[in-house]
Amino acid sequence: MTNKEKYNQAFMESFSLDESTLNDKLEYNTIPEWDSIGHMSLIASLEEAFDIMLEIDDVIDFGSYNKGKEILKKYEIEV
Repeated sequence: MTNKEKYNQAFMESFSLDESTLNDKLEYNTIPEWDSIGHMSLIASLEEAFDIMLEIDDVIDFGSYNKGKEILKKYEIEV
């Protein structure tokens, strides 16, 4: 599985989304599922998928589909 597939899978499982809905406009609180609980579910999924531990500042800044890709670069993960 590629990094992009892992990344997308985390979003799809955390928010019950179809892959076609994953795009630049997907942001925190733009869908009902991406609330504070959904956010932590997404973070946990990503940490498990990539075997990393996100810093608290990164968890807070992770506010969109695109921003998440930028944050993962800090952990040497290209999506």
